[in-house]
Amino acid sequence: MRPPRSLTGPGLLGTVGALLREQSGRIERADGAEEDTAWPSEDEDRGQPARSGLGSRREDRPVSGPAERLDSDDEDDSVEPAGKFRVYLGAVAGVGKTWAMLDEGWRRYKRGADVVVGFVETHGRAQTAAQIRDLPIVARKVVDYRGTTFEEMDLAAVVARKPEVALIDELAHTNVPGSGRHTKRWEDVLEILDAGIGVVSTVNIQHLESVADAVQQITGITVRERVPDWVVRRADQIELIDSSPEQLRRRMLHGNVYPAAKIPDALASFFRYQNLVALRELALRFVADETEEELLEFLVARHPDIVWDTAERIMVAVNAAPGTDGVLRRAARIALRAHADLQAVYVVGDDSSRPAPKQALEAIKHLCEDLSASWHEITSDDPASALVQFAQDHQITQIVLGASRRSRWEQLTSRASVVQRVLRFAREYGVDVHVIARYAEQTPLSTAAAPEDESD
Repeated sequence: MRPPRSLTGPGLLGTVGALLREQSGRIERADGAEEDTAWPSEDEDRGQPARSGLGSRREDRPVSGPAERLDSDDEDDSVEPAGKFRVYLGAVAGVGKTWAMLDEGWRRYKRGADVVVGFVETHGRAQTAAQIRDLPIVARKVVDYRGTTFEEMDLAAVVARKPEVALIDELAHTNVPGSGRHTKRWEDVLEILDAGIGVVSTVNIQHLESVADAVQQITGITVRERVPDWVVRRADQIELIDSSPEQLRRRMLHGNVYPAAKIPDALASFFRYQNLVALRELALRFVADETEEELLEFLVARHPDIVWDTAERIMVAVNAAPGTDGVLRRAARIALRAHADLQAVYVVGDDSSRPAPKQALEAIKHLCEDLSASWHEITSDDPASALVQFAQDHQITQIVLGASRRSRWEQLTSRASVVQRVLRFAREYGVDVHVIARYAEQTPLSTAAAPEDESD
């Protein structure tokens, strides 16, 4: 998972706010309320409807008379219609994902949409079952496995029913062997989407593949049910159902999560305050990452000539010259401190009479991999222009260059150096440039001078 993003830069927030008022966002956040949930590996629901945090959902607005048309998903071009694939994401069980999914399904159903319950896990909770109300339910498939009877979603029945929208809980669920042609429920969901049926689903952050290792380190619990990040990112709309750790622990004490006998162990293990804080941060980071990509696309489409400082995007120019490894390492440290991705750009000259030493270039490529920097090769006989164009195309906010090694005679008789030309671009577009001294390979310790001070 990528590091967290933040909105920075003078005047940006006001500009972004004005632009976003013209277009509804894709990702919303709802604060939690008292709810009804179960085991942390399961997605559960809450006892009150979700309240919108980052923007309001039009379904929640009271309407009457002519304003009723605003409640339609398709009648007002100024409001983005509900997505074909929508995911309610939460930090842990108990924040209210299933409740929010059922609430949305009911609203659509009351407006005349053909909505069915493909699979909802109530865990025997009366409040959760009551939220299904009059929604049509596709009968589950009963499967016998090793002498035990299980119920799973009937994929074939859902597809044959051909509803407009299917409500399908617990996206990361592993199907019982023999229950169908797919191992995972998310694979069932993809087939349903391919059949032209909309899906509203739920998932907890700990089930995402990219954060499984982090969750294990934080909680000490191995999450075996996982869903690829790209499946969740494919959703047309992702809504974060959020709740504070204190609120979740109160729900536990009130008996809204586990039976009374399990409450002490749960509060002392998975639902420890520190675990809930960490999992909540992982969920917020995932949604912030999605929001940044959406926001950047929107801003670039409106004003492609402006470098939008919604997050740091760092580029380092590399070549096979001695000392480039030091420049690359310094760029990696800058990117780490800025919580930013690093793009390494190598410009291949059209003139092949002076090819770069293959061994040295391979070493730089390998170092890029070790430093998690993306490698890009560009063919151009004008390195400065190529670097500037890359920076513009990728909305780079900081450029890292190695100081050019030119003799005094070359400086007096030739045109401006690559560094000088890139600096002119930076002044024009407001991009920061770091010019790093190139240091030759370090001499043996017995004769070496004092080490370089690497603090920035």
